Amino acid sequence: MALWGGRFEEETNREVAKYTESISFDRRLFRHDIAGSIAHVHMLARQNIIPQATSEAIERELLKIRDRMEKGDFEYSIELEDIHMHIESALIGVLGAEGARVHSARSRNDQVAVDVRLYLRDQIDLLLEKVEFFQKILVERAETDKRAIMPGFTHLQHAQVVLFAHHLLAYVEMFGRDAERLRDCRVRLNRMPLGAGAIAGSTLPIDRASVAEELHFAEVTRNSMDSVADRDFALELLSDLAIFGIHISRLSEDIILWSSQEFDFVELSDDYCTGSSLMPQKKNPDVAELSRGKSARLTGDLMTLLTMCKGLPLTYNRDLQEDKLAIFDALDTATAILTVYPGMIAKMKIKADHMRARAADPYLMATDMAEELVRLGVPFRTAHSRVGSLVKYCRENNTSPEKLTLAQMRESIPEATEAFLNLFDPEASVAKRESEGGTGFRSVERQIAYWKERLA
Repeated sequence: MALWGGRFEEETNREVAKYTESISFDRRLFRHDIAGSIAHVHMLARQNIIPQATSEAIERELLKIRDRMEKGDFEYSIELEDIHMHIESALIGVLGAEGARVHSARSRNDQVAVDVRLYLRDQIDLLLEKVEFFQKILVERAETDKRAIMPGFTHLQHAQVVLFAHHLLAYVEMFGRDAERLRDCRVRLNRMPLGAGAIAGSTLPIDRASVAEELHFAEVTRNSMDSVADRDFALELLSDLAIFGIHISRLSEDIILWSSQEFDFVELSDDYCTGSSLMPQKKNPDVAELSRGKSARLTGDLMTLLTMCKGLPLTYNRDLQEDKLAIFDALDTATAILTVYPGMIAKMKIKADHMRARAADPYLMATDMAEELVRLGVPFRTAHSRVGSLVKYCRENNTSPEKLTLAQMRESIPEATEAFLNLFDPEASVAKRESEGGTGFRSVERQIAYWKERLA
């Protein structure tokens, strides 16, 4: 009979037991469940709800159970449903009725809520370490290749000349915001629900604040119903991970394009690629492709949790058991991406000469011409139109801007001077873009210095 089975006359149907169990996936919470239980019995003893000797005996046995679980020397059964019942049952099996005192003034409702918060707090800390390590790799790569020039794209069309380092640093910024969101999420989830009970709190003289302090929570939750009913902290985390997934997917798409024969900007290391079972010449960017694909799982996990929570009446409903599948999958997916991706970036070969050759397209300096006209006092829209006419002239006459004489250029741009004939050097184009956040050499140096200091 289950520990909750006092009012039941029949054993749970075997298929129902299989359908309702969560031990197959929530067993990973065992350390956090035991940590919460130890803090809880400490408080029960301080408040004279249970004897001090009982608290000490329970703690000793919980630590033994934890050691067995860590060593893989623990038997699990679907009849005991979840990690909470397994630990409590093992405790009672050794200590008898004294072990059963562990569940005084708590419910599995508030117990799982504190377990998940403890678990997510640790997972966020690990993710933050991995995100910041990934940022460091990107910054190091940017510094190593800080002189490499490439065409920048809008609408996947050649737009303007940029530094390859500037492109990488854009992702450093994105992942930096991902880290900020994770830190913000950690603040909101770091509130302790234990002591809320099943719904209404407890009639026993518990001290929730002391438990929160022992478990390093910043504060206790203020409403017992909210404490057990909501999973907005998990929704926030999965939202953060979904946004991270979008960022990693976009970087993956860039790398996939860059490594194609059509772009040929980078070559990925062999140990981060696979081949084809049919075509001997193939070298496929599988890490980038799988990361792009795994971002869909992160989005899907968020949608699962959002949909699951949207129609639940207060307070706890068994639907919430399903939250852990989405939470664990999202965490595992993000962790896997962050484990393999930095090495691929670190070993990626940059084809700087080919990038530079593609960046030498004089049409990429069309905006430079327009801004040069602005310096001469021409309104920008007029300047834009003049340069557009020049591009049209070149296309119609099968030539390009850098080949024109000053006289030919003045047919479209009457204000053009000799200086306009020297606007088609990609290094010079980059060097002039020193506005804050721009792609200029000094601007990118400042960005690199900023991130090196911040991530130190």
